Amino acid sequence: MDTAALTAWIREFARLIAANKELLTELDSAIGDGDHGVNMDRGLTAVVSALDAEPPETPSALFKKVGMTLISKVGGASGPLYGTAFLRMAAAAGDSVELGKVLRAGLDGVVARGKAEPGDKTMVDALRPAVEALEGGGSVQEAVRAAEQGRDATIPMVARKGRASYLGERSAGHADPGATSVTLLLKALEA
Repeated sequence: MDTAALTAWIREFARLIAANKELLTELDSAIGDGDHGVNMDRGLTAVVSALDAEPPETPSALFKKVGMTLISKVGGASGPLYGTAFLRMAAAAGDSVELGKVLRAGLDGVVARGKAEPGDKTMVDALRPAVEALEGGGSVQEAVRAAEQGRDATIPMVARKGRASYLGERSAGHADPGATSVTLLLKALEA
């Protein structure tokens, strides 16, 4: 993927977040502090503005701009987690991006930053299976299906990380908002 295709992906992610802001807020209201949708929308609106103002010339510059903007504009845990993912993706990006490789770098950054593992009811539960699908030679569509399955698998889980972990057993029965937003990130690749 070249810079133009990656920029289109990020713009579509911003559009999907805006379209699903209420859903993300509803999910986060059930098990968190209710700001995931608003925070992600604010951050990605700022990302699109930054891309409009100064379009990056390389994939690495694009991912770095996205990461730095998200860190500065998104509150809570999502800003640092998504920001770290994109900064790690920037470091892994060459002139032409191999999607599985850069998403693996992003996943590794999220795991290092948040100390989350599969089954903790976090964005890792959707991102890891998507990355593994791509690394196994799967298509983008297969990666999206894997992310959706990972997101859905968070519904019965009891959270072990983040604000949702404070609820204990009451965190079960709700999809994780981070796993939901990361599924939208993958879904944006299908556009």
